Amino acid sequence: MSKTITNSGINQPIVFFGTEEHSLIALRGLVESGMPVAAIVTKPDAAKGRGKKLTSPAVKVYAEEHNIPVWQPTKLKDITEGIQELNNPVGILVSYGKIIPKKTLELFTPGIINVHPSLLPKYRGPSPIESAIVNRDNKTGVTIMCLVSAMDAGPIYLQVPYALDFTETKPELYDTLFTLGTNLLISKLSAILSGELQPIPQDDNDASYCALLSKEDGNLDLTALTPGEAEARVRAYLGYPRTRVTIGEYNIIVTKAHGVMTQKTPLDLECTNGAFLSIDELIAPSGKTMSANDFLRGYSL
Repeated sequence: MSKTITNSGINQPIVFFGTEEHSLIALRGLVESGMPVAAIVTKPDAAKGRGKKLTSPAVKVYAEEHNIPVWQPTKLKDITEGIQELNNPVGILVSYGKIIPKKTLELFTPGIINVHPSLLPKYRGPSPIESAIVNRDNKTGVTIMCLVSAMDAGPIYLQVPYALDFTETKPELYDTLFTLGTNLLISKLSAILSGELQPIPQDDNDASYCALLSKEDGNLDLTALTPGEAEARVRAYLGYPRTRVTIGEYNIIVTKAHGVMTQKTPLDLECTNGAFLSIDELIAPSGKTMSANDFLRGYSL
């Protein structure tokens, strides 16, 4: 991961909107570069895991460690007064997880600035990184834009492309693109706020959309996929929703795989074109991550 750029030329207080784990990349970058982050807006604590333990978003934990006020409104209108009390605040949003209403957008000048991990208008929506991997695109990128009420449809300040080599995994690409986007934002924020950098409207005719992923998206139907298509899903869905197949009586999660032309073990699974997806690593029914060889030694197929 590259080092965050330092920039001390911003005097306006920043209100940061973010909830997901990768929001922390941007928040940490802003704080470590000396940006005046005045408040964090994040979702309320949520029950997670098998024990349904109430868990705080990572940005909240970080903010409290750095004595930054945290707002967790159920409705954004509840923090209107707090925003208005700040002196001409800057709004920055990175994966907050909620649509921002127009009345909240209007509290900021020039609006709320967003880091989006695709080359908009391609992949508007909640899963642009996974979509780029699944579709085996040869490039993706980062967009810095101004939010509007419509999803990911705001005018664009600037974009940076990023080449893909078909080995990227979801966690790796999340870290790479949000670090790239954070550095880009920090380096250009002064120009955005001064008006030197003006946003350009998107062409809605070129827009494409990606959907919110569900657990069912991880079910591998190899009768409808080539090995390359299946392997791309394995890389794209690491962490969540995770790719699942049934082999014999066992339901497993595939974490690494590659394509082969001939079947040598029961973990070489036939795909739609007669070639095979060869599983290299998996999570067994026991919950343990293991190599294909270890699984074959420990489980009867």
